Amino acid sequence: MSNIKLFESKKVRAHWDDGKGKWYFSIIDVIEILTESPRARKYWNALKTKLQQEGNELSHNLGQLKMEADDGKMRITDVADTEQLLRIIQSIPSPKAEPFKQWLAKVGYERMQEITDPEQSLERARGNWQKLGRSEKWIQQRMTGQETRNKLTDYWKGHGVEKSDDFALLTNIIHQEWTGLSVKEHKDLKELQSQNLRDHMSEAELIFTALAELSTRQIAETEKADGIPENAEAGKKGGKIAKDARLALEQKTGKKVVTGENFLRPANEKKKLK
Repeated sequence: MSNIKLFESKKVRAHWDDGKGKWYFSIIDVIEILTESPRARKYWNALKTKLQQEGNELSHNLGQLKMEADDGKMRITDVADTEQLLRIIQSIPSPKAEPFKQWLAKVGYERMQEITDPEQSLERARGNWQKLGRSEKWIQQRMTGQETRNKLTDYWKGHGVEKSDDFALLTNIIHQEWTGLSVKEHKDLKELQSQNLRDHMSEAELIFTALAELSTRQIAETEKADGIPENAEAGKKGGKIAKDARLALEQKTGKKVVTGENFLRPANEKKKLK
């Protein structure tokens, strides 16, 4: 899960690794905040060289991830987990070092809260979406869709679907049925990589996604679907309901519901599905 955290209104790109249970943060973003330098990358390269010369193994143990750059493109950047980042901060003289350490602890604590109480995750997401300029109408639709999604996954969990790969499989079946595209194809259309597809959906795409998932759950409950094959069949039926509604709307309006629009590019650069 990749997203953006805010420290004193400044962006810090972050990625949550479910398997390792860790946050990974863009080192460049942190250095830019602590040093207030316009040449944070050069500062980091010099600091890495210094650490290596001192025999510090930290720089050899850091990872790299593709993260969204200012131009909207995904670029490889050095990342550090919380423990590694604290060690890096110790090497940077900055009056913001202590406030930033407290911020790191808060981010970690909030993540633990979100795992035990998903409602808190939604409220924090609302705040982040507001700061990123999303409209209240879009935010409400996004949160409503997430609630619908959670109810569907709760049903799956109680009816023979356990592995994350199986959740992805069923989700893709529903998505393919109503959009005519796989989740990957839809992300490719929007030129997304690690970003959450739903965070870049239009209001219409969110509404039809919610309709497909609501229909799937109600059909699964009615048919008492259990296990992957039966839930997959319910997914196809639920997806078709949303597909039929999408086609009817497109015929009336002459406008495509599924498009290449996202929140990374200006409106005049957005591509639409032909």
